[in-house]
Amino acid sequence: MSLEAVDSTVRSREHYESLLDAAETYREALVVQLCGDVGLRPTELAELRIDHVEQVRIDPPRYLIRVPAVDDGSGRTAYLPTRVERELRRYARSNGLSPDDRIFPVTARRLQMLVSDVADRASELADQPALADVSTSDLRQYFLQSALVDHAINPRVVKTVGGWQSFEALEAYLAEPTDAEIVDAFGAIERPSGVDHGQPEPRSGAAVSDDSVIRLLLAASERYALLRLDADGYVERWNRSAASLFGYRAGEIVGTHVSTFYPDAAVDDGDPERALSTALEESGHEDDGWRVHKDGSRFRATEVISPLRDDRGRHRGFAVFVRDVSASHEELESVRSRRQELEARYAVARAHRAVTQSLFESTSHEDIETTTCTALTDGRVYDCAWIDRATVSDRHTEWRASSGIQPDGVDRLVPDRWREEEPVAIDDDGETVSVATDVPLETANEDERTDGETGDGAVARVPLSYGDTVYGTLSVATDRSGAFDTDERRWLETIGRLVGYAIAAVRRRNLLLSDRVVELELACRDDDSFFVAASRQLGCRFELDSLVPISESTQLYYLRLEGASPAAVFDLAADDPGVEDCRLVETREDGWRVEFVIEGSSPALTLTEYGVTVLDAVTDGGKTVLTAECAADADLRTIVAGLRSTFPASELIGKREVERTVQTSREFREGLEDRLTDRQEASLRAAYFGGYYDWPRESTAEEIADAMGVSSPTLHNHLRKGQHELLQTFFDDPTEADAGPSKSD
Repeated sequence: MSLEAVDSTVRSREHYESLLDAAETYREALVVQLCGDVGLRPTELAELRIDHVEQVRIDPPRYLIRVPAVDDGSGRTAYLPTRVERELRRYARSNGLSPDDRIFPVTARRLQMLVSDVADRASELADQPALADVSTSDLRQYFLQSALVDHAINPRVVKTVGGWQSFEALEAYLAEPTDAEIVDAFGAIERPSGVDHGQPEPRSGAAVSDDSVIRLLLAASERYALLRLDADGYVERWNRSAASLFGYRAGEIVGTHVSTFYPDAAVDDGDPERALSTALEESGHEDDGWRVHKDGSRFRATEVISPLRDDRGRHRGFAVFVRDVSASHEELESVRSRRQELEARYAVARAHRAVTQSLFESTSHEDIETTTCTALTDGRVYDCAWIDRATVSDRHTEWRASSGIQPDGVDRLVPDRWREEEPVAIDDDGETVSVATDVPLETANEDERTDGETGDGAVARVPLSYGDTVYGTLSVATDRSGAFDTDERRWLETIGRLVGYAIAAVRRRNLLLSDRVVELELACRDDDSFFVAASRQLGCRFELDSLVPISESTQLYYLRLEGASPAAVFDLAADDPGVEDCRLVETREDGWRVEFVIEGSSPALTLTEYGVTVLDAVTDGGKTVLTAECAADADLRTIVAGLRSTFPASELIGKREVERTVQTSREFREGLEDRLTDRQEASLRAAYFGGYYDWPRESTAEEIADAMGVSSPTLHNHLRKGQHELLQTFFDDPTEADAGPSKSD
């Protein structure tokens, strides 16, 4: 039997696809599918709820619709294709429908009118006037034809799911079969000659068309679109996938040039026309770029354009496939950005490591500054670097080392506010790195720079410090994006401290290795020094016995005090934040011996950090006179400027170059023997060689005393006095030396 409906206008799958292409909304497409693919009537659609959908199989998923009873009839069960079920639930989610809500809360008449509107548009778009007469009844006829003919489904099943009461009810859709149809139907079951009758024949079913596969793929995601252009690049056919991706309805976009989907900049550059001409010349073109939604928002897309030709090879238009790849593009850009960030961090780390290596090879203050600047600009991390050795009190630069820029070109990069700030500017977060942006930084690469070309760069400044002493400031400039984040600022702080340590170390080394030294005499009247302030207020005198470094910022002072009681001095020290602790060590006829723990800056500590050794210090009448020595090649102006930067009321009052005396080991031993009695020397030898000073001890004091034939208290007395003379000779403090012990002690 031929099952083609006699009066149906939906005569083929192509006609049905044309109706779906003409649907401008998900509601319209869904109504057409529920009529044409499921066989529902408008009255049934008007009562349909999500709750009527039931999953009856899990793997693979299969669904049925428990169609509600309407028009005084009985309910029935219809089959719901998986792709239609997916779109049905997507529609329900996007509209916020609950299981009890009607999916289409309109009348059956309104649904019939909706299908009629779609049919009118399909007729115009497909140039098929007959499609304008399609109704919901025609779609049910198409459902019957597709089930029985295209898919060869059991007629009894079709009758049941379609709601037909009897086979006679199908007669209206049936026509008498022709001879050809009879032969084709029964000839298909004939076994061809030569076929093994013991093997079952393969079953033949309806083939799935390529168009159906493409439509399934497009319906599976909202990120794909397929559209058709005419030969001049104007939209000719527009379907639901394109409407979903771009946001235009068919009536809004058909007849519009494809450049509508491109950004303005791409249109100005001629990208749309170039893509079409390339596709025509090369029989296809694939491109990746930005495209534009109806609302103006951009998305990243992969676009494939293929020319369409008729049977004679004449160009008839273009097929355009567009895929939204925004998510992949964003992920790729994120990975690229992260890679660039890591490469930049690695480059910064290499530059800073190069600075550390250069410090080991530097032998002078100037050498340290020059090699530091060179190491920082050796790569592409920093365009230029310079170090200013500034005299803060006088507000002028004494020395400038630079790399990547001429010294006289630095001033135009320095912000005005930096000219008025101290070299150490600590912000609210406790950082010592200052950063300025939008500086007129020239492009470093001479080959790439045009005349007068400058760019917006950034400059960072960090002090070169050791303890409380600042030797100068290091500045680096770059046009690198994202420069000077928190980590890089911390690295620069570390570089500043490393360079400061290196400067202090090289100064001390030069002092130790120098045969000639410069002896300095400096005066400090600054009340920021506790001893200056105390001597002025109490009228007392302090004389330095010994200065012992405890840490980078802490020193232990042993002083002789005259003219005021220790209690009065200690009361004054209690209010000074720089005095950590103090105590009375010894009471003498002419005064007292006291101990002070000084935390933070002091004249002696500042001089020490500049590589100067303090030999003596006397404070009297509100003035401290310090005697110190430094290497012969030391920069005295820098030393004095450094002292004045912390204690402005300071000055150099004298200097002289002296030959450093070298005491040989033999001279040291002979000097010590002159100071020790025979008993003291014997006790020290017996204790040393007897293992008394080992740990753990190999001999006790009692065992040593017994061996020497003396009492234990006598041995301890000889050891204490001998050790005192030994240490005094080592530290060579002439102020403690008296006429020397007599041999009778």
